[in-house]
Amino acid sequence: MSKSTLSRKEFDVLIYLLDNEKCTQREIAQGIGMSLGSVNSVITGLSEKQMIVNGMVTDIGVNALEPYRVKRAVFIAAGFGSRLVPITLNTPKPLVRVNGKRIIDGLLDAVIAAGIEEIIIVRGYLAEQFDQLLYKYPMIKFIENPLFNEANNISSAMCARYMLSNAYVFEADLLISNSAIIRKYHYASNFLGIKIDRSDDWCFATKNGIITEQRIGGVDCYQEVGISYWNDVDGKKLAEHIKAAYEQPGGKERYWDQVPFVVFNGEYDVEIRECKAEDIVEIDTFRELKMIDKTYDI
Repeated sequence: MSKSTLSRKEFDVLIYLLDNEKCTQREIAQGIGMSLGSVNSVITGLSEKQMIVNGMVTDIGVNALEPYRVKRAVFIAAGFGSRLVPITLNTPKPLVRVNGKRIIDGLLDAVIAAGIEEIIIVRGYLAEQFDQLLYKYPMIKFIENPLFNEANNISSAMCARYMLSNAYVFEADLLISNSAIIRKYHYASNFLGIKIDRSDDWCFATKNGIITEQRIGGVDCYQEVGISYWNDVDGKKLAEHIKAAYEQPGGKERYWDQVPFVVFNGEYDVEIRECKAEDIVEIDTFRELKMIDKTYDI
């Protein structure tokens, strides 16, 4: 956790008030799952600090949130997308169109809507095709991954490892339907997950809201969704740990997110951030693509 000038409760109340102006204390309590007494106490404290006035967040309050603002978004987009063959033979998976829109566009639009100005895409397979994004998103910066076909996606994380502080890290092939899950501010490092009774996919075990284990398959767990946020301290630590993991025997075969949860498990306190199955979908196979977009079913 980076050094904080706000308590978690102060942070949660300020964020709620930014999103919901002139609401009652009871509405705040219900909205963030806090007792009415705690809300009253936090409101009193924030008012004394002049962070809120008449239920509105002041410039002082906005400035207090600045250390928690997301500075950049890093997209891991270098892979081949073999399970989506034949469509990926000529098109990188993030650029595949679903119902007329490129998969990555939904994520990029959500990032921009959240006020995140620095956008980095790590590209490799058919890299030049990503240039088409610049017409709509001229602010994008590209990082080239020359080893995308020799190593797993940890090689992309290696290329961008110094960009991970105060940053989102996205798998670039997720089809988003709820842009509100991309937020302007985060109090702590976190990883998106879908609460599920049983999973045969990558999932997280948790304790008190903190991820304790990453594994394939589990019960009463969170199915991993490839969107995470890393605060300043954790992002800097990741930069060193990614390099160390990559240089280990067999390190090139790892996924980048195994670094904090497997290779250096216990050295990070990453919160689980719950989302719903309908918020975001990973299209794994061509068959799934055809089910979502009937124009491919020919």
